[in-house]
Amino acid sequence: MPELVAASLPDWLPAAVRHYLDHTEDGTSLRELARREGMHASTILRQVRRFECRRDDPLMDEALTVLSRSARKSRRDPARKEDPSMSAHPRKLDPQKHADICDEEALKREGRRVLRRLAEPGAVMAIAPDMEMAAVVRDLPDGRSLKTSVLSRPVAQAFMLKDWISLRKAGRVSTYEITSAGRAALRRMVEEDERARHGTVETGQPFGDQHRLWGERDVMDDAGPRRVRYNTAESPVGVLGRRRDRDGKPFLEAELVEAAERLREDFELAQMGPRVAQNWDRFLTGGDRGAYQPDCGIGEGPSSARGRVAAALRDLGPGLGDVALRCCCFLEGLEVAEKRMGWAARSGKIVLRIALMRLRRHYDETYGRSGPLIG
Repeated sequence: MPELVAASLPDWLPAAVRHYLDHTEDGTSLRELARREGMHASTILRQVRRFECRRDDPLMDEALTVLSRSARKSRRDPARKEDPSMSAHPRKLDPQKHADICDEEALKREGRRVLRRLAEPGAVMAIAPDMEMAAVVRDLPDGRSLKTSVLSRPVAQAFMLKDWISLRKAGRVSTYEITSAGRAALRRMVEEDERARHGTVETGQPFGDQHRLWGERDVMDDAGPRRVRYNTAESPVGVLGRRRDRDGKPFLEAELVEAAERLREDFELAQMGPRVAQNWDRFLTGGDRGAYQPDCGIGEGPSSARGRVAAALRDLGPGLGDVALRCCCFLEGLEVAEKRMGWAARSGKIVLRIALMRLRRHYDETYGRSGPLIG
């Protein structure tokens, strides 16, 4: 994105939103973005497609339109009047009413205040096109509703862009609920406040901490039982990729972690999920549903990704395909996967390593080292 356009966007804006605006407003190709950011082209495509699909959400569409207008305004010749027809999504937006973009200080301040209310049981945020402010409403046990907080539209838009809230019900008055990322951001803010009060302010990683969900568990070592703190939101493959064996070598080589991420990218691009009533047994035993077609075009999008997932799982077979699906795609922990599949304790990581070696070979033999590329 040109320097002038980038300067018009707030610093808190997630990188995925910037990539979307780079592609839609500046016309930067997906491959060029991938080379510039050092990412796989399919990852950029997934980010762009995700935000384009989410424009059906009125609040997300409104937020992206405000950002797009700001980017075009900074790039436009000041002597030329803005042409409303230049907007890619010119629907129901009053530029005078919704022209502001939330700044970072206001986002932090309002985040501390509003996310606390949204995290309460039964709380939702309600907003409508004709409402200047959004309201947080909580359902009480006796059936009554209580308004616990209000926030401006720019702040609500910022919450949506940060993935702190998600659409619960669309309508004349749309309602939104807090997401896991929103709860993680609230925990980070609370921890920062606690450290500041006790005079132990540390140099943190705010964007990384937003996606860390800390938990505690008891473990046994040579000194006896002890309690450890761990990140419950991290991929099991990512954890194993950092562990080393007795010789100091990584338990999972980088190419095995890459194969796991490739499977997960296709899984998400195919818009699969554990609640979409898919018959996973048919994926693993070669059923017709989602059958892989070698001559299908990459441009078919989700259907092609679905075919690649089905082909990979079918090549792995039952057992190996099951653990790859659970740990790489559903992000289940190894202990949970072992328990659900009836395996012995601590056997899951060995089976997962074998599955990823087989998956790596499948990708190399089917697509080569550089494929399948998307975008």
